[in-house]
Amino acid sequence: MYATPTLSAPTPQLRAFPSSPFSHPLSLQFSVTFSGNKKKIIKPNRLLLSPLPSLRVSATSQASPASAVASKASSVPSEMKAWIYGDYGGVEVLKFDSKVSVPDLKEDQVLIKVVAAALNPVDFKRRLGKFKNTDSPLPTVPGYDVAGVVVKVGSQVKEFKEGDEVYGDIHEKALDGPKQFGSLAEYTAVEEKLLALKPKNLDFAQAAALPLAIETAYEGLEKTGFSAGKSILVLNGAGGVGSLVIQLAKQVFGASRVAATSSTGKLEFLKSLGADLAIDYTKENIEDLTEKFDVVYDAIGQCDKAVKVVKEGGSVVALTGAVTPPGFRFVVTSNGAVLKKLNPFLESGKVKAVIDPKGPFPFSQVVEAFSYLETNKATGKVVIYPIP
Repeated sequence: MYATPTLSAPTPQLRAFPSSPFSHPLSLQFSVTFSGNKKKIIKPNRLLLSPLPSLRVSATSQASPASAVASKASSVPSEMKAWIYGDYGGVEVLKFDSKVSVPDLKEDQVLIKVVAAALNPVDFKRRLGKFKNTDSPLPTVPGYDVAGVVVKVGSQVKEFKEGDEVYGDIHEKALDGPKQFGSLAEYTAVEEKLLALKPKNLDFAQAAALPLAIETAYEGLEKTGFSAGKSILVLNGAGGVGSLVIQLAKQVFGASRVAATSSTGKLEFLKSLGADLAIDYTKENIEDLTEKFDVVYDAIGQCDKAVKVVKEGGSVVALTGAVTPPGFRFVVTSNGAVLKKLNPFLESGKVKAVIDPKGPFPFSQVVEAFSYLETNKATGKVVIYPIP
């Protein structure tokens, strides 16, 4: 199903990304009321390769300079480029617009000039209206993960200043009233408690690949009571969350044994992340394993199978699909403190960001990026970069 990925060594590297010109004449109009009751008319106007190119699983030796972005701090415009949707539906509802109002800044928020963003399954589930009853009003600028530069700070902000390079998941509650202004825009406003300084050795694309996934991985492990000396099985170990569960379990929590599942072509990739046992789900049924685990982290939606390979008294956490007892589900709460706690592991290279080899996608190809994400074939994270 998947081609075999070639892993690049975690050595310093320079990377160039394509520019992102726009030529989208859009005519659909929305009457928009954003925070602060400001009303405005809006005119909205790579598949896995075979063979896969080298997966981006390394920490760079030098962070991207922010001087050019920071210089804009004194000249924040009133309007910005953004992707929006005014109706729930498939990728066809996504529209690009160059005249969306820059979000108002609350006292506890910073305004970020977005440099990179990443997509998550919750992004397209939200767009499909899966939790419309608790969503913020349409139209929506999508996007949870952000990496960028602070260009303005609210009066109560104490930790960050203009020019700081930051990253985070901008929605404190993923499903309960997420912001109308997401990260797929030139600017976004975020509470300082949801952010952390970007790891010095990561570029913006790598940093954007982390927040929601690494916080989900970490919180899930904490909720299971995972600790040093325990064993864990990760279902969908090559995905955005699974690839970080493997690394955190081994490098942060001190797992004695890590097993993970993937398709045939990604088994070596799992081992490179720290898996002691890589299981080919196309050839083996996990419920037939003789080995049992203290924790099973189900990042694919197979809780009914996961509960059959957990030790008595162990824990099964399920991110999606039906939950079979004793399995449980949770929804991550964005927390900049978690990122701060994990920054040393990222800066040391013990834990690495994983960007799908088809990306990063330029800002002009958000529709294509969503279409790819929704094939469920991505390795690691689908990243949008650069954002002009």
